Amino acid sequence: MPVELRNLDFRFENSPVKIIADRNHPEIKLAGLSVGPLEEGNEYEVYHWIGFLLVQAGIAHFREDDELDATKLYKVQWKERVQAAGQISELAEDFYPKLRRYLAEVKEESTTTRQPEKVQEYEKAKHLAWDIINSRLKKIVSLASGPTQTDQIIKKFTNEEKMLYDQLYKAISEWRAHILEETSES
Repeated sequence: MPVELRNLDFRFENSPVKIIADRNHPEIKLAGLSVGPLEEGNEYEVYHWIGFLLVQAGIAHFREDDELDATKLYKVQWKERVQAAGQISELAEDFYPKLRRYLAEVKEESTTTRQPEKVQEYEKAKHLAWDIINSRLKKIVSLASGPTQTDQIIKKFTNEEKMLYDQLYKAISEWRAHILEETSES
């Protein structure tokens, strides 16, 4: 993974997220931070990486509206497909980090449980993710090939997509300038 994308993933891991305690738990001290004490049913804001550890330990769960699942993935895919040519829908800023984690989680469940429905869920999620990525990639390439886009379009990109757009726009612009230089010298 390129450094820029690793930096974005690091920012995501250290962004605040809401969790709900599944049981009472005394204060936990982690890497100079303290969490809790936690009371069952109460909501807390913690860094994502801490929330993940608490979820893994069975102490808490992420708020449902913060999590990506198959239904939400399908809605994103449908929304992307119905956009008019040259239009791109707005995604949550943390869509790709959540997508990576959701796919890894479903893949892990499908391999550890070996339940056919989990394998099927993973294959469907992977297909939906692939479709979303390819659809958005085609649009970003098309937009980067044209004139500089307005802030209204750019704000619909995630940070990962903004990086890609900027790199593509620069490469395409330089390529065009080089081609035009070569043809104007003839």
